[in-house]
Amino acid sequence: MDARAPLRDAPGPAVAAAPPALRVRGLVKRYGALTAVNGLDLEVRAGECFGLLGPNGAGKTTTIEILEGLARPDGGEVEVLGARWTRAGELALRERLGIQLQETRLQDKLTVLETVRLFRSFYRRGPAPEEVLRRVGLEEKRDAWVVKLSGGQRQRLSLACALVNDPELLFLDEPTTGLDPQSRRQLWDLIETFRAGGGSALLTTHYMDEAERLCDRVAIMDHGRIIALGTPAELIASLGAEHVVEFEADGVDDLAAVAALPSVRQARREAGAVALIVGEPHVAVPALLAHLAGRGAALRSLTTHHATLEDVFVSLTGRSLRDG
Repeated sequence: MDARAPLRDAPGPAVAAAPPALRVRGLVKRYGALTAVNGLDLEVRAGECFGLLGPNGAGKTTTIEILEGLARPDGGEVEVLGARWTRAGELALRERLGIQLQETRLQDKLTVLETVRLFRSFYRRGPAPEEVLRRVGLEEKRDAWVVKLSGGQRQRLSLACALVNDPELLFLDEPTTGLDPQSRRQLWDLIETFRAGGGSALLTTHYMDEAERLCDRVAIMDHGRIIALGTPAELIASLGAEHVVEFEADGVDDLAAVAALPSVRQARREAGAVALIVGEPHVAVPALLAHLAGRGAALRSLTTHHATLEDVFVSLTGRSLRDG
């Protein structure tokens, strides 16, 4: 017997699975007659980046505030890193979390280094402020006033403030809103580096390319509930086709007739246009053109694209992720 061969018949010691970074069961939050969160169940695994998507008013902000310990639920259970939000354990739990808001109000007349030192002083442990600046690529701006920073630099500084305690779990609330493409990609690289070090992250975003790149799994939320959950690829596959054809044409009143065309899985009206979920564009598009020509309908525009998470959400709810 080769001494180097693995002993496949002898099971090794059992390895306990890491507890989830977040576990939510039956979460409820009401504001008067409005139920903002309605029996929500959610679990974020250790080491994953989890995306929470939905339009304004879906209940995302309320959910995040409860998970961060900033608001109390009216019902349900919340566990963060295996702990509950209690008065006695709050400080210890906050030592393990990092929070980056969509917009953080920092002191304009402090330097970048002074700002990081201030936030670092709130925690008992963590890397040196200079090391945090190196991680986010702001070491050359250490002596610059905050007011002099660009939008992308401010967001990197905001992320630095969320990383000063080496958190186990990072909350990211639309971290790249309003940034130029280069700054967005710099933030993406920083988030991926955090995850590569074993950190977990909960991300909210309105950018579907961002969610598809960064998130291991995504939950789509609407009216206080999770209505779809899976990897980006799984959710897109749930449409039953990988492509979307959008067109504008005069005189298209019978949507059912368009939906019955070859290779069309679904048809919907969207902002003055018609969107078709199709399996094979090379089959669906000629059939569509022939259908329009046969009815004398003048085609004004036609575009195609691969299906995205935005298409999944619209298919499920009839609303855009950016709708209010």
